[in-house]
Amino acid sequence: MFHYLKFSLFHLLTLPFVIGITLGGNWMALGLLVILLLVVGGDLLFGSDATEPDYAHPWLLNSLVYSSLLFILLIFFALLWSVAAGDLFGYGQLIQQLTGYDALAARNASHWWHFIPVWLGAGLLVAMVGTVPAHELTHRTADPLAMLTGRWLLAFSFDCSFAIEHVYGHHRYVGTCQDPATAPRGRNVYHHILHSTFYGNCSAWRIETQRLTRQNKPVFSIYNRFLRGTAMSVLLGIAAFSLAGWLGLLLFTASALLAKAVLEVVNYIEHYGIERAVNQPVRPHHSWNSTKRISSWASFNLTRHSHHHAKAQLPFYQLKAFPEAPDLPTGYLGSMLLALLPPLWFRLMTPKLQQWDLQYRPNTDNTPAKL
Repeated sequence: MFHYLKFSLFHLLTLPFVIGITLGGNWMALGLLVILLLVVGGDLLFGSDATEPDYAHPWLLNSLVYSSLLFILLIFFALLWSVAAGDLFGYGQLIQQLTGYDALAARNASHWWHFIPVWLGAGLLVAMVGTVPAHELTHRTADPLAMLTGRWLLAFSFDCSFAIEHVYGHHRYVGTCQDPATAPRGRNVYHHILHSTFYGNCSAWRIETQRLTRQNKPVFSIYNRFLRGTAMSVLLGIAAFSLAGWLGLLLFTASALLAKAVLEVVNYIEHYGIERAVNQPVRPHHSWNSTKRISSWASFNLTRHSHHHAKAQLPFYQLKAFPEAPDLPTGYLGSMLLALLPPLWFRLMTPKLQQWDLQYRPNTDNTPAKL
């Protein structure tokens, strides 16, 4: 049962965030602190997980993936309640009735700087609770429910185009100059966030218009998945404004944009500096991998990225660890923090890229991996 429950870790990270907002004041940093301490510290303390168990009840794991929609709605509600003019849905009154704690008074006594860790924590959580499960679901292109759920999860980070570009663009062109999500050597993460966001959306629009043209359907119509995804995010923005006014819309928008930036930082660390010839098959060494235990559990094995790109159709629970694949300096969140300091990141990754060149350079590829 543990091998099933371990993938509920990212659900549990939602609770300190909501509790911190409820308590108000300095407690509003609780969610961010727990994420950083548990995920970064856990990767450093608890090492790697290369286990590959057989799952006899995959429906339990799928339930965890789909339930992420409930948890991202909880995050959305907590954000809006924290800045709403009134007691949204009577939440503060309910807390006082159940516990005796005056959550409304604590909220009203909070200052603007208390919302900085709320914003940072929300951005991380929307990426973890929204984008990561959506990544899993939108690869299930033949399952309408999976696609619909995944796209709504992505709407919370203004990124429904990910369901188009990632599946039909990134996986085709990963490691080449045609892939916006692959950062070339020497590009810093801040440049990459802007580059990948802009050109990723351009690619998604191009892929979608080509699909509609082949099907003889109008581009500007309900058939356009790019436009429908944009409308989904707009609807969430309207809901935020209706429930919590301009402050609610501002906080939701800022958190969504940060979550999108977090995704691009993840893309950055997953593929930085790796090169592949366009006609070369995608293999495990065309992505940076990590087997760190806590990062894997908190991201539905997204850290086993080498196998994911080599066998994109596999569900997350069938991905192999590939500990021999090119590895990141530490777990995902730790590597993301390192990437935010470009001189340090380049210093750590340069020797890794030199080693990668010796083993895997596209014109001397000699490492067929057994999948």
